[in-house]
Amino acid sequence: MNSINRRSVLLAGLGVAGTGALAACSAGSGSTPSLVSPSGSAVAAAEKKRPSTGNVRNVTLTAAPATLDLGGGVMAKSWAFSGRTPGKEIRLSVGDTLAAELSNQLPNRTTTSIHWHGLSLRSDMDGVPPVTQQAVRAGSTFTYRFLTDAPGTYFFHPHVGVQLDRGLYAPLIVEDPKEPLSYDDEWVVVLDDWVDGVTGTPDEVLAELRQGMGAMDMGDGSGSGSGHGGHDMGDMEGMDMGDGSASPSASSSSGGMSMRFMLMGAESELLGGDAGDVKYAYHLVNGRVPADPDVYRGEPGKRVRLRIINAGGDTAYRVALGGHKLTITHTDGFPVEHQQVDALLIGMGERYDILVTLGDGVFPLVAEAEGKDTGGMALVRTGSGSAPQPSVRPKELNGRILTASQLKAADDVRLASKKADRVHRIELTGGMDTYNWAINGRAFDMDDPSANPVLVEEGRRVRLDFVNTTEMWHPMHLHGHTYQLAGGGPRKDTAIVLPKKTLSVEFDADNPGQWMLHCHNAYHGEAGMMALVAYQA
Repeated sequence: MNSINRRSVLLAGLGVAGTGALAACSAGSGSTPSLVSPSGSAVAAAEKKRPSTGNVRNVTLTAAPATLDLGGGVMAKSWAFSGRTPGKEIRLSVGDTLAAELSNQLPNRTTTSIHWHGLSLRSDMDGVPPVTQQAVRAGSTFTYRFLTDAPGTYFFHPHVGVQLDRGLYAPLIVEDPKEPLSYDDEWVVVLDDWVDGVTGTPDEVLAELRQGMGAMDMGDGSGSGSGHGGHDMGDMEGMDMGDGSASPSASSSSGGMSMRFMLMGAESELLGGDAGDVKYAYHLVNGRVPADPDVYRGEPGKRVRLRIINAGGDTAYRVALGGHKLTITHTDGFPVEHQQVDALLIGMGERYDILVTLGDGVFPLVAEAEGKDTGGMALVRTGSGSAPQPSVRPKELNGRILTASQLKAADDVRLASKKADRVHRIELTGGMDTYNWAINGRAFDMDDPSANPVLVEEGRRVRLDFVNTTEMWHPMHLHGHTYQLAGGGPRKDTAIVLPKKTLSVEFDADNPGQWMLHCHNAYHGEAGMMALVAYQA
């Protein structure tokens, strides 16, 4: 049984107990300290401190099977919110309350949830079964209700199995009524890598990856791929190297692993080596393939704010707008000291806001799949001219490329200088050989989520030292908080940790509850590269 179905069966059997019961029964051994419940009094007290406008935004989100038109004649049978991907944008103002009813119409008794990625919200609305709630059973509904207290660019997606890599995601924009930026228009740009309903399903991808490199037939019958923490293994006999075919020595009939989905030889200097695990059929910008792209129509000379979201499962994108400079204003919802660049690198789960002053003509917005020799494209049209070819690669992609490490937090959101009260070493471990991704050598166990918590105390400054011992990069996402990269860096909730490198971040423990910390590569996280950050009661 794959993990998504195993978890569905587990949660379906839990009946109708509330989150308090879940927290109690998942506490593990008697040596585990008492933890703040996701629905406890401390969580309610923190919610009361959040400013409120009194406005309530009611939405209904129906998760159901859908046949999606990705453009160019590509039709994909997938799952989506209300029949489209990305789902319909939710937009509200700081201090508004969101009341979002999730209706689960997924097939085969599949459970689901919604995680509100990047938002500092009340813990019991974070959408992480079985930690903060039960998974929503098929045919059932669940209403998420919470205050939004920080402006920015966010998105939402399930937090069950690898459902993230289907079509179940949409932007969430929290506007600032005192917006300091000046611009004429906005364009929300959602990037995604796509396999579902075209070449397979995310569950099939995960099943293949879980076999690991060690299961591969190397052409000599040995079946050994050991010694390769990443998977840059050169010109390998029997491997599908991107032309869609595989020799018999790579098939299960010879005792090796079928290579339908595992990507070989993806390399990136920006990502420190191995760029990704998964071979995707398409890379989408706003749900469209490059051959039939999404088009933004504007006027020359107008200033436009782009809100760029990477909703992908396994792909970092190098993003550029042909013929334009990009002014970076925010990352993960928080303002930074402005920088002008040619392109930016955005990992899974990250968001960047940029300003551009539009030229006259037709321009490609290209999201190059970093290290994968493919990508997605949309168009900006402000005048006459023919559209560029889908394979266009603007020179800006080789210009000045921004990564988060080059940014500084804006003065008004920079954390006050303070010595950390508690320091946690978060060692990223595992590799492709057995696909044993983990934190501190322990794969997260959804059956016992609070077994090895990363403990914090309310009101304290916490430093996390991400120590990447692996040969791959990992975008590390913390729920319910934003941290600041060391040295006055940007405020973020998702940051790339390069292979064999250490990244230190700090945050103030000001949002009590139980929160996931995990790699936002959908497959690394589901394999076990997760931990629970829990407030002590």
